[in-house]
Amino acid sequence: MAEPNLNSFSDFPEDVQFCILSFLSPTEIANFACTSKRYAPLCQSDSKLWHSLCDRRWGSKTQINKWGNGQISYKLLYKTLNKWENLIGFWRRCGQSQQKETVKPPSLVFFEWGSSFLSGWRVSPSQNAYSVIKSPFLWISISPEGEIVNYLDPEGQNKNKLFGELGYLDMDVVPVNVNFIGDSHFSVEENVNFAYRRSLSSGNLKGEDNGEDIVSVESGSTGSLPETFEIYQYYANRMSPGADRAIRRQRRREKEKQGKKRWETEHFLKIVDSSPTLDRPLQGLWKGICEDMKLEFYLVAYDEFGISCRRVGDLSERRSSSTPVFWTSDPTFVESPFPTEEEYIYDSRIHIQPPEAANLDWKFPLENDEVSRIMYINSSYDLVILGVEGASVNPWRVKGRVWQYRNGTFGYGFLGDHFIVDLKHIAKNGCLLDVPVDL
Repeated sequence: MAEPNLNSFSDFPEDVQFCILSFLSPTEIANFACTSKRYAPLCQSDSKLWHSLCDRRWGSKTQINKWGNGQISYKLLYKTLNKWENLIGFWRRCGQSQQKETVKPPSLVFFEWGSSFLSGWRVSPSQNAYSVIKSPFLWISISPEGEIVNYLDPEGQNKNKLFGELGYLDMDVVPVNVNFIGDSHFSVEENVNFAYRRSLSSGNLKGEDNGEDIVSVESGSTGSLPETFEIYQYYANRMSPGADRAIRRQRRREKEKQGKKRWETEHFLKIVDSSPTLDRPLQGLWKGICEDMKLEFYLVAYDEFGISCRRVGDLSERRSSSTPVFWTSDPTFVESPFPTEEEYIYDSRIHIQPPEAANLDWKFPLENDEVSRIMYINSSYDLVILGVEGASVNPWRVKGRVWQYRNGTFGYGFLGDHFIVDLKHIAKNGCLLDVPVDL
């Protein structure tokens, strides 16, 4: 009887070894490197193994060889992209904006992969049918030296030129720090030290009162704390002759840097469930023409209390950016066939169409004609009026329906009205829909 041919890992060709190891996690690779001096070179930070790890995970989404002009280690790239991958998708601005009137912070941001960077886009409704406006907001990458570089377009005017290859430095952009607070919260803070250093390099490098050099250093990861060298200099000056004058210089420098700020810190929260699922078919971000004939964004969320729908509004509008639309504590659907009265409620209503629908001879909701099921909802008006003592509520005003169509989209309406707001997807399979090609 012939003995079985048993091969050890070392007997495999190097390419096969890399392929096998690329299925391991970074922790498992570190443990494997400790097993033998023979295997340690396979796991070096710039080895083919880390390139295989990056390419297997992100190769179909971005060009791995272009990050950092191909001059950074792939182990560092893996660590960086692993952290940034959570940015992909939709984020909402939270809190009240402190920006100047000329700067309009986005209420909705969408991140996607670029060739050698991550690009964050402002996303807002267009005035034309269901089109979505996509304008630059944030550019995130890594330099050949392995340093994180982030640039922000405060007014979204540079279009896709902001995300070109190394063309951002000559544009009217703001260097910023992106600070991560857990997995679902980040802030964008201007890197005032970097901006101040650049302004000095192109202007006056001396102090105004005594001609001494003004020290400027790059910001750290948070951007809001003084650098170690500045802290040392501050306390050293307090112990030396002329400390009062040094303190005044320090305060003046800080005021000058603050006076040059173009962007106040803004915070953003991740929209975790931005797409529908089989169990939650209404969940996610949607867009629809509302009763004032404007395109609006809607966010439908499920929780332990039921379902709620809110508008994701434009910050330039008086209306709140989180206006409630409808809610229900019973997310149960009524399946077809429907009672006669339900068919009458649906057939007697008019679908709100975009203004140009008359010229295009549209019949909305196009292929959505067949309703697959119905859900009973309540108007947001019900949340306000029911808490008022002695108030009489007309159930025909606050009760409504959600009609889900065969293709998964849906429309909603209330019994006191005579129309249906039909909602469509904003994004699908990680891509924004209905974006004009010139962007």
